[in-house]
Amino acid sequence: MCLRGGAAARAGFGIFPGLRETAKRGDDGRLAPRANLTIDNASGDEMATNKKKLLIVETMSPGGWALLRDREDIEAIEFPNTISAPDFNKMLREHAPVNGVALGGTAFGANEIASSGEMRVVTRIGVGYDAVDVKALSASRIPLMTTGIANSPSVAECALFMMLSLAKRAAELDRLVKSGNWTKRLGAIPYDLLGKTALVIGFGRIGSRTVKRLVAMEMNVLVYDPFKPASAIEAAEAEYVTDLNAAIPRADFITIHCPKSPETVNMFSTAQLQLMKPTAYLINTARGGIVDEDALYAALTSGKIAGAGVDVFAQEPPRPDHPLFRLDNVITAPHVAGVTREALDRMSLQTAKNILSALDGNPIRENVINQDVLN
Repeated sequence: MCLRGGAAARAGFGIFPGLRETAKRGDDGRLAPRANLTIDNASGDEMATNKKKLLIVETMSPGGWALLRDREDIEAIEFPNTISAPDFNKMLREHAPVNGVALGGTAFGANEIASSGEMRVVTRIGVGYDAVDVKALSASRIPLMTTGIANSPSVAECALFMMLSLAKRAAELDRLVKSGNWTKRLGAIPYDLLGKTALVIGFGRIGSRTVKRLVAMEMNVLVYDPFKPASAIEAAEAEYVTDLNAAIPRADFITIHCPKSPETVNMFSTAQLQLMKPTAYLINTARGGIVDEDALYAALTSGKIAGAGVDVFAQEPPRPDHPLFRLDNVITAPHVAGVTREALDRMSLQTAKNILSALDGNPIRENVINQDVLN
């Protein structure tokens, strides 16, 4: 495999000295399809090879690169995770035909398909895909693949971490000690999770793992997911609820684990927040926009709820003067619930497997979002 960009150096490879560009540009300025030229190490002669060209986001870990590197028919080019849409389209055009991409948060749709020339698979190093135009991919018979359960344990752990941090008043007590106010500690007494009631919204890959951890903490767990059978939720030692608004007042903690969709945008707004106990906490490690941030700020400042843990925002990155940042009863994170060292390794490996499976004509079915392209 040919590596280009920063990944080549990180993987212990320089740019292969025998590899050079041979593409010709057409009248439109785009690279014309061509076979790459490599050097036969034995004879020194040039050989034409039909390499499949990939654009890979820089967050791909060494394990994922290693899988790609083992393939002689792959040429991989790295791009920055923060690349702008115009620059990404320009890169696709310059390297066309591009056969596959591994995305971080970069948007991908009809324009990118056209720029790539011969796109065969779009993958995400992650599970969310709200920045990808699935309909456009399906119209072009291009599978969209995600990493399945690779980061699910990490997000579930983060949800539990935020619950514990809020219940144990971690940030508040940390500030108290560091400011020399040890004697005021009894004014900020923590809470136990034992015996408290948690409402988990969504019982998919992440929600189900969150339930498992909350049950282990000896909490009473309610689950709202209209798309899952009651039997599956009850088998996890949780209570199946069908009326979200009726369940909200029962909960001491509410943790959101559903996808962002037109149906779930502002799913938690003023009406739902007013149903919560004044001692309850709201956790969102799912997607920004599911919780109405203005309504959340109003609920937090008026004492309608006790606090919140927020890993995701409607606009990312959020502006530095975001109102939630001024509140002591809010803990935040920069959308990293599913980004741990171990999760990145798992996601990168799975992403590489996803790409190769699709290019080999046998995509891993359970990781394909737009299943209609498989028929």
